[in-house]
Amino acid sequence: MAEAKKAAPKRKTTAKTTAKRKPVARKATAARKTAAKKTVSLQGRVTEASRSAFLASLGFYGMAFDQVQGQIKTVETELNARRKKADKLYADMVKRGQKVEKQAKTAIDDIDLPKLEVAALDLAKLEAQLEKARARFAELKGSVGFKAAA
Repeated sequence: MAEAKKAAPKRKTTAKTTAKRKPVARKATAARKTAAKKTVSLQGRVTEASRSAFLASLGFYGMAFDQVQGQIKTVETELNARRKKADKLYADMVKRGQKVEKQAKTAIDDIDLPKLEVAALDLAKLEAQLEKARARFAELKGSVGFKAAA
């Protein structure tokens, strides 16, 4: 009967072999899980990479848009400044024209122009008035700053 008790340890061995089979089954399941994780991980990385590429291109277009907007604002500012400068220059030219007109009227008013009568035509007197007018216009031309007669 003592030998019958030794048979009981054989059951433990059977239990051990069963235990050995379970880890093998677990390894197969673990390999499947690892393969599934690799597939999911690869899909995730591909999806993330494509999304990052899309966002990078979107960011590029956003930067380009911002730069164009900045350039438009700069050009607009310069254009407004030039308009103001042109308006001021125009106003200055109008004032200068009024001054020249006043000087010209004064120069012309100083010249005595007699009524031209064919019978009483004195060439010497007419020549003296013409020289006086030429001198006044030369003076006016010099004050205005013209280099040549218009």
